[in-house]
Amino acid sequence: MPHSPQPFILIVDDNATNLSVLSQALKGAGYKVRMAVDGADALFQVERHPPELILLDVEMPKMNGFETCRRLQQNPSTEGIPIIFMTALADTENKVKGLSLGAVDYITKPFEEAEVLARVKIHWRLKRLTDTLEQQVIERTQDLQKTQVQLIQQEKLSALGQLVAGVAHEINNPIGCIVGNVSAARDYIQDLLNIIDLYREKFPQPGTEIEDELAAIDLEYVREDLPKLIQAMQDGGDRITSISKSLRTFSRADSDTKQPFNLHEGIDSTILILRHRLKANEHRPAIEVVTDYGDLPEVACFPGQLNQVFMNILANAIDAIDESNQGRSFAEIQNNPNRIAIRTEVSENWVKIAIADNGTGIPEDVKPRIFDHLFTTKGVGKGTGLGLEIARQIVVEKHGGKITVNSVPMEGTEFAIEIPIQQQKPSAN
Repeated sequence: MPHSPQPFILIVDDNATNLSVLSQALKGAGYKVRMAVDGADALFQVERHPPELILLDVEMPKMNGFETCRRLQQNPSTEGIPIIFMTALADTENKVKGLSLGAVDYITKPFEEAEVLARVKIHWRLKRLTDTLEQQVIERTQDLQKTQVQLIQQEKLSALGQLVAGVAHEINNPIGCIVGNVSAARDYIQDLLNIIDLYREKFPQPGTEIEDELAAIDLEYVREDLPKLIQAMQDGGDRITSISKSLRTFSRADSDTKQPFNLHEGIDSTILILRHRLKANEHRPAIEVVTDYGDLPEVACFPGQLNQVFMNILANAIDAIDESNQGRSFAEIQNNPNRIAIRTEVSENWVKIAIADNGTGIPEDVKPRIFDHLFTTKGVGKGTGLGLEIARQIVVEKHGGKITVNSVPMEGTEFAIEIPIQQQKPSAN
């Protein structure tokens, strides 16, 4: 149930039944609801009473959902309203089109009430978080800019950590039930097959009807393939369990004091979370991640903050690799594969983590500025310029460590992070 004040949601659909079903479900969950029957009506209502979130049907007469979304996104006063498309269209092209216009999600018809409420809830929370952060930014003064960035990042990390940990927890319960029952299901299936074998032994001539049925289901094939299916379920369950563990590792909440932490677990969990960006796509093969881990002790640190450092550096490495691929064919990239190499070692009283890519590299005139406040080389809307600045703050100021960069244009970049094993006193902010 949403907390007061109740969020206001606009439902746009030309089908009266859909409007009624969605309205009742959302009102029952504590949301305020308004309804519009077409795109023009939606634009009019949004102008008069801006909602916090819009559920927008794709297929409508006169002005469809795509055009309505486009107009809302072009208007500075409405472009920040999250739009969730509703559609019975199953093709990926239409979904990609809607998301490219600015929608945040899709709900597929026919509706499942639980799915609708879950998607609305998470996007409402994200909207509320975004609004809160934007308001905080407005209220800060220029003189407190550095403190402002730290506070915003801490809040974003906390919110992200709670969200990810919550998702991991919700995944863990049902998958635990599935994985826990696979072994029992395997035993039961074997028992049933043994019964069938016993019947065959005792009744070698069961009759035409049973023989025809056994031939129809191809019992021998079932006997051979069923264990493979069960094993695939087991493997899939184990994989989801591993993902859930990685999510919990990445989203570890930091206390006021440093905690012993296995840095390799933090790096591995970050790689797993970024796996979707590392996979092959129509433009390039998969980006290979090569790890060369030394024998590291647990390090007293703030795990959640260091995970954010790994996330920022690895995400930048992927961006640099994708940029270096522009103008190259799939075959050319295969001949010179995309690669990220991660190496760890202990040197005296320091733990060293080196993250290297073979992307575009950093120009010499840019390199001295990469840790500066709000500095970014990315296009408008593709970066805030906060990632490396925050990484420096976390490593240097929070952990008394060092972060350096070595880069050769058009060859690649390596970030080297050093964290003291015997913790030094953090420098003053």
